[in-house]
Amino acid sequence: MPDYEPVIGLEIHVQLDTRTKMFCACALSFGEPPNTRCCPVCLGLPGALPVVNERAIEFGLMIGMALESDLAPRSIFHRKNYFYPDNPKAYQISQYDEPLCLGGRLGDVRIHRVHLEEDAAKLVHVGESGRIHGSDASVVDFNRCGTPLVEIVTEPDVKSAEQAREWLQLLRETLRQLGVSDVDMSQGSLRCDANISIRPAGETGFGTKTELKNMNSFAFIERGIKAEVARQEEILRSGGEVVQETLHFDPRTERITSLRSKEEAHDYRYFPEPDLVPIATTEEMLQAARSAMPELPAARASRYEQAGLTPDNAKDLAYRPELAARLDEALAAADSANSVAALLLNNAAAIDVEPAALAEVSNMVGRREVTPANARVLIERLAAEGGDPAAIVEREQLGALGDDGGLDGIVEAALAANADAAEKIRGGNMKAIGPIIGQVMRETKGRADGGEVTRLVREKLGL
Repeated sequence: MPDYEPVIGLEIHVQLDTRTKMFCACALSFGEPPNTRCCPVCLGLPGALPVVNERAIEFGLMIGMALESDLAPRSIFHRKNYFYPDNPKAYQISQYDEPLCLGGRLGDVRIHRVHLEEDAAKLVHVGESGRIHGSDASVVDFNRCGTPLVEIVTEPDVKSAEQAREWLQLLRETLRQLGVSDVDMSQGSLRCDANISIRPAGETGFGTKTELKNMNSFAFIERGIKAEVARQEEILRSGGEVVQETLHFDPRTERITSLRSKEEAHDYRYFPEPDLVPIATTEEMLQAARSAMPELPAARASRYEQAGLTPDNAKDLAYRPELAARLDEALAAADSANSVAALLLNNAAAIDVEPAALAEVSNMVGRREVTPANARVLIERLAAEGGDPAAIVEREQLGALGDDGGLDGIVEAALAANADAAEKIRGGNMKAIGPIIGQVMRETKGRADGGEVTRLVREKLGL
């Protein structure tokens, strides 16, 4: 039997952080009493006419710009026809063959399209713990109905569950920093479907795909994809055929269950929405979207790597814009970008230290004037009271201790007090140095440099 490889495409639904719904003036909300944020438009009552939310269009354009998409000069809305209890009109207003944005890329995954639509209502299933009129039931809360959504559809470029999780984390952070959504997965502001197929490794064709619906955490997405890939492999290896269908992954049991057969576009009987005029994208709309664009995580991480940061530090700071802003201010006076980055990432109080002072602390560590341990103390003092780093070091005796400060004798005493550890080090077990360094640090109140202590220990033991 051949080895198989997965082919994965993602569909991400993002609730936009506008003030009102997509086609009416109802305020967006979360956690309000059921059916208190709805009107004739979002309930689909006869004679009610929709009006497009201009802010949602601007957010859609910003997302398209962030994903390097082609922005359509003209796009239209369609009616996507299907009947389900959470869909009061029996159709959803969405976009089909003329979406707002086409193509694009984020990282190593290509974008197929980005389009606007409205969210459905929320179904609440009441079971044994909360019966209505004595029987199990499903009730509908229309507060969410009509919430502005952007759907982002990728090409089938994702090759593993791990890549899916990492890419979605990048997308979520990009959207968060754009300010278009709170991307809170626990509240459904970002939901992901995964289209999954497998094929013999090295082939270019596609197998039959299935769709995992509405996964709302990165852990569930990764686990769900792994479970579905394993299920499809088992089917093919046993001589069966994968059926195209929509599936549900239960994270409690790790089970995959069928929801329904997978729909095709013709099943929805798309046709242009007659109650809405086309969206004509003007230069003013594009300029408004451009002017609201911040530096995005992928671009910031690339810039930091070019400045000398390690890939991990660059990514961590790119995902935390408040720290990145402080780093940018401190870099001009810092001898080492990585040193400043490490101070920011490893010391919560560093965000409250003036950039010039933060750079000086970094430089003092680099010159071995202050140990990393006492640099943390120094940062806490600077965050609390400000001032000159050198003056605080002198006042509180935080400076690193060298040979002229009696370090040689302190190391000698630590070796004598930890004879067993010294013997293990002589035998090649450098992990045994811990008790010796610990004693030296206690004696010097953190002023000894760990690297210098290690050098002296090796020297005195003839290593």
